[in-house]
Amino acid sequence: MQGIQHIIFDLGGVLLNIDYQLTHKAFTDLGIADFNTHFSQLHADSLFEDLETGKVSEEEFLEKIKEHLPEKTTNEAIITAWNAMLLDYPVARLQLLQQLRQHYNLFLLSNTNAIHLAAFNTILEKSRGISSLASFFDKTYYSHLVGLRKPGKEIYQLILDENDLRPEHTLFIDDTLPNVEAAKELGIQAIHLQAPKTILDIFRK
Repeated sequence: MQGIQHIIFDLGGVLLNIDYQLTHKAFTDLGIADFNTHFSQLHADSLFEDLETGKVSEEEFLEKIKEHLPEKTTNEAIITAWNAMLLDYPVARLQLLQQLRQHYNLFLLSNTNAIHLAAFNTILEKSRGISSLASFFDKTYYSHLVGLRKPGKEIYQLILDENDLRPEHTLFIDDTLPNVEAAKELGIQAIHLQAPKTILDIFRK
C-alpha cells in the first residue's frame, strides 16, 4: 500500500456476496426452459450491456425478458428473479471500509443497473440499518448512471479526472480480470480478487 492514497472498489463479489446461479434457478422456476441459451442470446443482443449503461430502461428490460416467459408472468416476479443473485454484505467488510476511509479516499465503481441498485441498497438498509452505500465512500460510480461500464477505459478515466487522482497513487480492486487489466493499462495499481480470498485478506496487515 506504499504510495496509495485512493482506493476504488468493485461491488459484486468484492463487497457484496453474489451468486449468479440463484438468478439462473429463479428464472428457470418462472418457466425459462433453457436459461443459458436464452440469456446468451440476450447478451449477444446487448440487452444487458445496454441496461448497465442506461440505454435501456427498466421497463424496456422487463418487456424484453417477458418475451421468454409465460404470458402472465408479472414484473414483480421478474424483478425478484433478477435480484436473486444479490446476497449479503459481511459486516467485517463494511467495518473495513469505515477503517480505510480514515486513511484513504474511497470510491465505488460498479457495472450495475437501476433494478439492482434499488435492491442492494434495500439489503443494506434491512440488514445494517444504513440507507445507501454512498455513506461508505467519497463518491460512487454506477455504470447505468454515468453511461459507461468496465472494462472500458473511459469510466476509469472519468474517476481519475473528476477527483484529480493520480493513477500511480490509486488502487483498484475487482473480481473480474479484464476490468483489472484495463485499470492497469491506465497506470492504476490493481488487484484481481479471486475467491476464496476477500478484501479482508488484502488489508489484513
